[in-house]
Amino acid sequence: MKKHLILFGIIILGLVLRLIFINKPDGLWNDEYISWMIASTPFADGFVQAVKSQCHMPFYYLYLKFFMTLFGSSDLLLRLTSVVAGILSVIAMYFVGLEKDKKTAYTCAGFTAISSFLIYYSQEVRFYSVLFLFSAMCLLYTLRCINYPNKKNFMLCALFNFLILFTHTIGFVFVFFNLIFLSFNLYNRFKKVIITIWISLFAGGILLAPLVLKILTTKSFSQWWGHFSLSKIGFLFTDYFSPVLTNLTNAPDNFLYAPKLAFCMIAPALIAVGFIILALKKNKFNRELFAVAALTVLVLIIAAISGKLVFITKYSIEIYPILIYLACYGVTEADNKVLRNFLIGFYCLLTLGYLTFNQYSAPKIRRAEGHKIVTDMLNRMELKKDDIILLEYYPQNRFEKYFDFSNYKVVAIDKGNFPLYLSNHTYEDAYKDGKELYKNMFLQKDNKHFEDMLKKDITDNLKVGQSVVMVVLNSVSYHSPNSLNTVAGNESAYSKEPILFLVFSYIKNKTFYEMLKTLSIRRVEQKGNWTVIKFTKLNNHGDN
Repeated sequence: MKKHLILFGIIILGLVLRLIFINKPDGLWNDEYISWMIASTPFADGFVQAVKSQCHMPFYYLYLKFFMTLFGSSDLLLRLTSVVAGILSVIAMYFVGLEKDKKTAYTCAGFTAISSFLIYYSQEVRFYSVLFLFSAMCLLYTLRCINYPNKKNFMLCALFNFLILFTHTIGFVFVFFNLIFLSFNLYNRFKKVIITIWISLFAGGILLAPLVLKILTTKSFSQWWGHFSLSKIGFLFTDYFSPVLTNLTNAPDNFLYAPKLAFCMIAPALIAVGFIILALKKNKFNRELFAVAALTVLVLIIAAISGKLVFITKYSIEIYPILIYLACYGVTEADNKVLRNFLIGFYCLLTLGYLTFNQYSAPKIRRAEGHKIVTDMLNRMELKKDDIILLEYYPQNRFEKYFDFSNYKVVAIDKGNFPLYLSNHTYEDAYKDGKELYKNMFLQKDNKHFEDMLKKDITDNLKVGQSVVMVVLNSVSYHSPNSLNTVAGNESAYSKEPILFLVFSYIKNKTFYEMLKTLSIRRVEQKGNWTVIKFTKLNNHGDN
């Protein structure tokens, strides 16, 4: 009974840490918004097409749709769906640790409960909390297949490997190496079973192949905003094993970017890595298991170096249960109990202290790109019927959950149509050769094509007294005119800077300049990563 109370206490702690500050006043940010938007699409009215338009597999959208059908689609409800998976993950990791012994089980559950990385994604309307659960269950039944090989364990191992494939587009990398590990340990004894699992998952992969092919061959700016640096390998360990989260969307090249946080980042990560090393020294099996994680990360690094994806910690979340298990294995195998208990106590106190008192801890991290920030500012702009709202970077449908646009004319210069405004070149041209096509444009002040498009869609349609509100996402348009000119004039800097940062900085700067020719600024608001500017036409003489 006492032991059950320990697990119950760990679960309650994990639940509390996942519920505090879960109601995010800034609303859903783009990736979360897309999750809701796809899940809310009816099956008979474009659901499959909506899934194909994005870069991830369909399971999470089905999972979200199930809860939305039963309970509605408020932001809080959407976030709670990830809490459910997060708490189940604590229980799953308990059973993973139990494959070794009770101490490892409690350690695995406790670590999972207080993991800042998992707490963050337990409050995010994305598939990562669910994917961690599937990965933990996959690890559990991989271990059980080796420890207790029977039909049930083999079937469940195959099921959770398939669910990883059905949830994460690049999950096949982990699944491949996991099956290699399973085959290496069991092939001689269970040749037919292992072959059956490979064939079953291959068949499942074939069924998903058309969707994967569509996703991988779609020409879009989806993985454009960052480049690989060695610091991101370091951030993988600090994100997983410290309370300081850095590489959630992108990370600086300098590992010690925040000296004041260095101790909170490095100390707990070193403790965890030390215990992992101890586990690897104990037996060959642990080293083989670690190889699954290491090879998965290696493939992601190669893909990042080749420009196929941005190396973000969450993209490797399938390996996280393995790393937790190995760290906890090392904890329970440590010979020096005094040192071990000190390190565990220090780790827990530092993690819980940071979670409680630091304003940037996992549950307190604000969604600075939340779309409700924009709509709240729009509601304060005192817009009149038929005023114009100019959206830069995201289209209108990214804000409709929070705002009714029916009384206004909306113009969007977004990721999908910006080439239409900049020049006569097509989207395909911009995707393939945008850096070369737009370089002179970034260096020049005049762009008659863009000016004419703005006149046609905006300024020529304004009557005296009407307004246009310009919505700018600062995090993708941070270059001033001088900064943009400097980068475009420096070959080295220009080659390193992602094109969409340049494009939307140019659009922001040029639009602002053109608006000031005939309109007057009446109001400016800035919050989070957003700026909203209201221009009004005061007369027809151009001297507003």
